[in-house]
Amino acid sequence: MTLRVALLLLLLGQLVGCAVNPATGRNDFVMMSEQQEIELGQRYNEEIRKQYPRYADEKLQAYVQQVGERVARYGHRSHLKYSFTVIDSPDINAFALPGGHIYIHRGLMAYLSSEAELAAVLGHEVGHVTARHSVRQQSQSTAWGLLGQAVAIGTGVGAAGDLTNALGGAFVSGYGRDMELEADGLGAQYLARSGYDPQAMIEVVKVLKSQEDFARDQAQAKGQEVPAAGYHGLFDTHPDNDTRLRQVVAAASPLATGQGEVGRDVYLKHIDGMPFGDSAEAGVRRGQHFYHSGLDFTLAFPQGWELINRADALIVHSADQQAFVVMSLEPLPKTLSAEQYLRQRAGRQQLVQQDNFRQAGLDVATAVVPGAAAKRVAVITRERQAFLFIGAVKGHASLESEDERFLEVVRSFRPLRAQERALSEPRRLRLLQFKAGQSLDGLSKQMSGEGDQLVRLRLLNGLYPEGQPSPGDWLKTVR
Repeated sequence: MTLRVALLLLLLGQLVGCAVNPATGRNDFVMMSEQQEIELGQRYNEEIRKQYPRYADEKLQAYVQQVGERVARYGHRSHLKYSFTVIDSPDINAFALPGGHIYIHRGLMAYLSSEAELAAVLGHEVGHVTARHSVRQQSQSTAWGLLGQAVAIGTGVGAAGDLTNALGGAFVSGYGRDMELEADGLGAQYLARSGYDPQAMIEVVKVLKSQEDFARDQAQAKGQEVPAAGYHGLFDTHPDNDTRLRQVVAAASPLATGQGEVGRDVYLKHIDGMPFGDSAEAGVRRGQHFYHSGLDFTLAFPQGWELINRADALIVHSADQQAFVVMSLEPLPKTLSAEQYLRQRAGRQQLVQQDNFRQAGLDVATAVVPGAAAKRVAVITRERQAFLFIGAVKGHASLESEDERFLEVVRSFRPLRAQERALSEPRRLRLLQFKAGQSLDGLSKQMSGEGDQLVRLRLLNGLYPEGQPSPGDWLKTVR
């Protein structure tokens, strides 16, 4: 046995350990102490805050923190310092970091209809934390990786390491569904103990299943590939999963401290007026145009292309995801022109096909970085700001075939006109009380936005595909 192999196996032996899971009582394979878990979560949390913008409504943030703390107080690791944060994103998602940092996207909150449903989502994520799911996954991945290295070094066959890593990855992902169900069972317990109706866990799953059903119906109608399940992917198409969910929720019901609070009205009042889709702070999409009032610019992207709006970058990509443009904002040294800044950013990389021009009163420099993976680069400067564009391709696409589209995006950039300011304002959720004699079809015609508004109205209110409200019900609409 070589010294390297011996050292690796010794390290693996030192790291391997079992600990009693505080939520389940089982002995789990872990390679991290609780303090290390907390420190890891803090590091991840710093990165998340850079990538995802915090929703700028402190009243709503405080409300979500209050609901989350109420649920976490009855969790198996109540001593942890939990933080609950709303992300300013239209995505339907929520997630938990090690140590108690929990995030929920504003987009998911739009489709929830009660405080109990919000508590169910937060309780599910608390369940991931209390059961140390992220720690268990990382421990398995690390152990398999170390063992793979030892086997590869000892045998002299690199493929052995690859095979071991593949087996480890399959093992880790294989129990993902069980972890999700375990988090639901724990979340339902915490709901019941904190005074909420644990059936809200099932209501949330109905909301998410409706989203998946809608996405599948849309894809099939367009002849496209059915998208993968999104948040809470446990409940995609497997009938046994719903049965198991009802079993874990039913098991939590005897723990209830009362009849179970739902809190529909109080929740709806908190989200009344909340942006639906994009927000002004993050920028607003209107068809194939993007408007940002805070940074005072608009740009357009090609028909059929899609846009991803991140805190650190704006990304537009082709439908097949083979071509994309990334735009980021960087500080501009006062003395540099657009051409000088582009050369500085390129460093030692060669620039060809250079061009400099004025566009809507702004200084623009653009060029191509040659090579096997050639890229289109451009800089637009304004005062102390530099808007950096990078156009790239992958797979079967080539820069020659996509370069004109890249330049179209760059050339579309300009300051907002006065009449476009209204376009940079978001659509918002507005409550409306359903009255006798009204129809969903009629109400949907009063909503703003793209796509089938009747379907959107049904999805927002838990009525997809054919549900009907009763007179007096409060409905979420988009105006």
